[in-house]
Order: sequence, then C-alpha cells, then structure tokens
Amino acid sequence: MSDSPCVFVVDDDEPVRDAIGMLLESVDIAYKTYPDAQSFLDDFEAGDRGCLVLDIRMPGMSGLDLQKQLNQLDIHVPIVFITGHGDIPMAVEAMRLGAVDFIRKPFNDQELLDRVQQAFDLDGEWHSTATGIEEIRSRVSHLTPRENEVFARVTLGQANKVIAIELGISERTVEIHRSNVMQKTKARTLADLVRLKMALDQAEGS
Repeated sequence: MSDSPCVFVVDDDEPVRDAIGMLLESVDIAYKTYPDAQSFLDDFEAGDRGCLVLDIRMPGMSGLDLQKQLNQLDIHVPIVFITGHGDIPMAVEAMRLGAVDFIRKPFNDQELLDRVQQAFDLDGEWHSTATGIEEIRSRVSHLTPRENEVFARVTLGQANKVIAIELGISERTVEIHRSNVMQKTKARTLADLVRLKMALDQAEGS
C-alpha cells in the first residue's frame, strides 16, 4: 500500500495506455497501467491512494463491471471513465454508481489532467475523513463499558442527575466517568463530544 497518490490507468488499448502514461509522466504524476480489469484487481491494495482512469468498454470485465465489483468489495477509489460516443448512457450509469466524471474520446490532455486533479482532491477528502474516523474509534476504544454508557447519554443531552438515576450510580461517579470520557476522547467541550459521537454514528450507518 502506498500513501503517495497514483493514477491507475486501465485500458485494453495499448496506444491509449502509453499516451496517458506519457502525459502523466510529463507533469510528474505517478501512474501504473493495466491492459484489463483483472490485472488491476490483482495488483491494487485497499488503501492505495490516487484515482482510477478506466475505459468503460473492454473485453471480459468491463469498466462498469469493475466499478461494481469495487463497490461490492467496499473499496473506495475515485474513478474517471473514458468513453466513446455510444457509451454515454453507460457513463451516466457509472456516475450514478459513484464515478467522479467521464471524458469522451478523443479527449485533450488538459481535460484529462483536470479530471485527474479533481479525483486526487476527492481521494484526499476521503482519506482525511477515514483517518479521522479511525482516530476517533481509537480514542473511544479506550473507554470502559460504564464510560461508554455515560458517553452515549451525555451526548444525548442528559444531565448527570438523570444519568445517575438511569445507571443506578451516584451523581459524583457520573462526574468522574464523564471527566474520563472527555480526557480519553480528547474532547475539550461538550460540543466537541457531541461532534465525535455524530461522526461515529454517521460512519457506522454509512
């Protein structure tokens, strides 16, 4: 797995692969090329950074089939599709399934570079969000079962007195647990704590 963004070019047309590779190399963008979807799947590791420039129509596994398989595997990589004129309905379907954009053949160099940059930006956002969620999960994992119960109730807006009654413990004990929760999650305020809980709930529900 690499942390440096890379453009993964998948196209059964060798001259197209070579041309895209030369373009990316000319602007110092790392890239890898593959003649078919399976070759890409065999080489790609979940967590690899970058984007996928993908021909929508290929022998065997099509670009659209590859996109669907990546979705099923819960692998998130921004995809820019390369399409012919007759592939527009397929490209629209690909956008519906989460593709960043599509470009029509023949495309100019700047158009492709613009789409790649857009995909890189999106990959950075996804990576930042995923890293943030993992950090929150790591902090919360240090909570004891009782602290987790207090965490859940505090972020619902319950007062210490109410929490004490519901859990059958003293209000002073609730205050101690609450202080531990703030310390372990590195939340400075109640608002911070609520935002952490909302981010976790959203991630679990996605």
